[in-house]
Amino acid sequence: MKISLPIIICALLLSALVALPALAEDAMPNYELSVSFDLQKNLVRGNAVITLPDNGEWVVSTEGLDVTKVVVAGIPLDPAMTNEAGGMIVKTGGIIEIGYEKAFSTDNTVDNPENVGVVGSVVSDEGISLTGGWYPQIEGLANFHLTATVPEGFMAVSEADVITGAETDSGTMFTFDSPHPSAGMTLAAGRYTVSSDREDDTDIYAYFFDEDKALAREYLDYTKGYIKMYNEMFGAYPYKRFSVVENFLPTGFSMPTYTLLGRDVVRLPFIVKTSLGHEVLHQWFGNSVYGDLSGGNWLEGITNYMADQLYEEREGRGADYRKKILADYQSYVKTDKEITLQEFTGRVDPATKAVGYGKGAMVFHMLRKRAGDDVFMATLKDFVEKYRFKEASWADIRAEFERAMGVDLKGFFDQWLTRKGVPDFDLYDPHVIYLDGKPNVRFTLKQNGEPYDLRLKVRVSSDKGEFVKVIELNKKEQDFDLVLDGTPREMVIDPDYDVMRVLWEDEFAPTISRLLGDEKRVLVIPNDGVDDYLQLTKLLRGKDFNVMLDDEVEDADLSSSSVLLLGADGPVHRRLFAKSPVKDPGEGFEITVMKNPLNPDKVVAIAVASSREEVEAAARKIFHYGKYSHLKFIGGRNVEKDIAKSDMGVKVRLEHKVTGIKPSEAIPLDDIVKDVMDKDIIYVGESHTSYEDHRVQLDVIRTLSEEGHDLAIGMEMFQRPFQNAVDDYIEGRTTEREFLKASEYFSRWNFDYSLYREILQYARAHHIPVVALNLDKDIIKKVSTGGLDALSDEEKGKIPPDMDMSDMKYRRSLQEVFGFHANAPKRQFENFYQSQILWDETMAHSVADYMKEHPGRQMVVLAGVGHVAWGRGIPQRARRLNGKDYAILINADIETVEKGIADYVLFPERLAAPEMPKLGVMISKKEEGVLVEDVVKGSVALSAGIKKGDVIVSVDGVQVDDVGDVKVGLFDHKAGDVVEIKVKRKRFLGRMKEHTIPVTLK
Repeated sequence: MKISLPIIICALLLSALVALPALAEDAMPNYELSVSFDLQKNLVRGNAVITLPDNGEWVVSTEGLDVTKVVVAGIPLDPAMTNEAGGMIVKTGGIIEIGYEKAFSTDNTVDNPENVGVVGSVVSDEGISLTGGWYPQIEGLANFHLTATVPEGFMAVSEADVITGAETDSGTMFTFDSPHPSAGMTLAAGRYTVSSDREDDTDIYAYFFDEDKALAREYLDYTKGYIKMYNEMFGAYPYKRFSVVENFLPTGFSMPTYTLLGRDVVRLPFIVKTSLGHEVLHQWFGNSVYGDLSGGNWLEGITNYMADQLYEEREGRGADYRKKILADYQSYVKTDKEITLQEFTGRVDPATKAVGYGKGAMVFHMLRKRAGDDVFMATLKDFVEKYRFKEASWADIRAEFERAMGVDLKGFFDQWLTRKGVPDFDLYDPHVIYLDGKPNVRFTLKQNGEPYDLRLKVRVSSDKGEFVKVIELNKKEQDFDLVLDGTPREMVIDPDYDVMRVLWEDEFAPTISRLLGDEKRVLVIPNDGVDDYLQLTKLLRGKDFNVMLDDEVEDADLSSSSVLLLGADGPVHRRLFAKSPVKDPGEGFEITVMKNPLNPDKVVAIAVASSREEVEAAARKIFHYGKYSHLKFIGGRNVEKDIAKSDMGVKVRLEHKVTGIKPSEAIPLDDIVKDVMDKDIIYVGESHTSYEDHRVQLDVIRTLSEEGHDLAIGMEMFQRPFQNAVDDYIEGRTTEREFLKASEYFSRWNFDYSLYREILQYARAHHIPVVALNLDKDIIKKVSTGGLDALSDEEKGKIPPDMDMSDMKYRRSLQEVFGFHANAPKRQFENFYQSQILWDETMAHSVADYMKEHPGRQMVVLAGVGHVAWGRGIPQRARRLNGKDYAILINADIETVEKGIADYVLFPERLAAPEMPKLGVMISKKEEGVLVEDVVKGSVALSAGIKKGDVIVSVDGVQVDDVGDVKVGLFDHKAGDVVEIKVKRKRFLGRMKEHTIPVTLK
């Protein structure tokens, strides 16, 4: 078995994972065990002599062992009885002798990539690794004495202060002697080269296979450094020797006096700087101060904090490490996997690790913040001295810190040990107000769920430096007011990750752990097969990934799940990102994780590989690089690893930006047009109801046309299915009324046609093509209510095959437009978002398609400012499709003058729009026709005699079949004109009669 770990996860054996009854040493069992081995049969043969004190009932378990001899108090018993029962109960003290054997082949190991470091026992010619289930078990502490006869050429290691060896006819007999009680024994043996050194009174050994013996010197030197460091922190090393032992299995175990590290692990260059120190520290926490786990396993939390976290802190990366703890918890600990710290006994998967190792470490960090560094370290040192070779619990830790700090810590420990989950708070209304001449930063924090008692650091940067304050949040909702000297610019809450909490979206980078830890995970494979990715597909299917083909995936699957896409390109890639955001890796295997464009709470990963061999070499290793957003392997060796950028802390901008322009330097529109006239595309944004905006558009078109540019005009206002109607009008084949009716303008755009009339008439007069950019309104409406999945296959055929949904800034701006708030259905916004992207992408494709068919022609695009500002709507998408350069012009109000919003911001004079006469009726399309729902008081319709309930048949001779036909009939009339309105009106008994009603417009 081969495995590669970024970080070794230490698993304490019996001394850390079994609740131990408190016994005086003279009341403890004495356990003498002698074993030998048959490598060909993978067999261990043993003889155990157990002397039990006469102080109660004892359980001796032989489960899984083949018992060959049982002698109790000198009386032989039938071994078959013990085998059948799986052990025995002894009600009085005395001596028990048990002979047994057990085969441990490599089949006994389980290589779980999500729980590396915990494997079964093995006896083989490659080596011996006995870490559980290899001798009769008793509960609690005992004084152990082990003798092991191993094959010739093998060296053996077990828990011992003194190890002696003697050659025998059958191999080498090792004797292991320890003066201290423990909760069990382990044994490792192999063909080792042994190196040694010394630190103070401690002998240090390195047991390495010949191919790795060159690593021994580095491991010895680092081990010396760790022992010296922890001697100073927590008192003298508790044993006389410590050994680093290489294992042929992928283990990461810590036992009293030695650590057992897998072969592939010790070869990783960073292990000596990280995991080795973790293993050494367990000699204090877990292997000499034992764990009373009745109230939860605290050992992994303190070791993780005072080893892994401490090393990063000393390198200036403590906040990053603690942020990773929060990210791992949020990634892996889902509702169905939540446990309290009281319930944590040992790691079995990433979720339990995130609780016991991660949340546990953060409890000690928060305790340190309350106590102060000096009190915290002094109390831990006293604690180790007090409980050396005894068991201790969370309750004992609490008692020691209460004594040292002089405060009641019940509330602190209760909230962190007995509650599932972690704190989650929202920030409301951050703003600055000036009182007594000084700026006050005011904000509200609201906790979701039962409130915690939290101490949050708040850092505010100003023109006079940084202001830092620790605030106490202990209610459901609290207001805060911070008084500063300087002008506030930015506020950051919990910038150093001193509190265990939920990360905000901008803090939570897209990582592999988020993909692997999600409750809903989808693996999307190419329709043409997955031969190269077969190993990865098989592995992930076993990890509960829902495997789907490209053409099976619906947007509901993508938005509700974290997704892994295989291959560099495919239909789903194009639906989410327009074009794949990853490139062919060349040689190797590469995986990149991004936020899911359809749901930022989820992620999308893309895996690409150059061959099946590269996939097989790397597939299992991605589980050990959870904190990264991008990885690349060549031949199974990691060559690239990166984490996507994310905020450090909850950031809020407080600075009120004020921008201005110099009126003396204002540029005439003609000069602006000349400055941008060489661009392939000129976008002129509009507010649909502002007549002056449309006059600016016309001026731009007119100037370019008069300069001789070969133009086309792209218009958001017309939908692609009606391109022929637009062409017929522009080319003079139809009248304006016929054009308006044929294009269904009044029912599909709803804005006054007189606003656009001059532009269209200019285009008609100067033979400038007009391109209908927009998608069928019915499709947009359908998507806005039901998402893309609501479309029929025929409708899906009318939409672009590639759409970029990954612009998170654009998404946030659309959320503001949508008026998104906590009580709004999330799905409703997701549908709105999809419809807006579809809208933009369709118009961008229309622009690109037209320019491809008409090379050399310049286009002026007229669209709402939201579709062009910052280039996020149409411009950047069109450039993605055709690479054409562009310029953006928008008309501004006081709030839109922001850096980067456009190439030019224009300030046209306000103009009154031409008014189209109105009847003053509320109408709608019904089964019987266009029905008058109401008549406006004081309107010309009311004066002429049109009544509620009338069905309009025609207007000025134009037949009325739809609401838009009424507007077509009124089109081009002016005040004082008389228009004939023909209606049908109900008479007695429901009969309908037609009436022709002359209406004088005004």
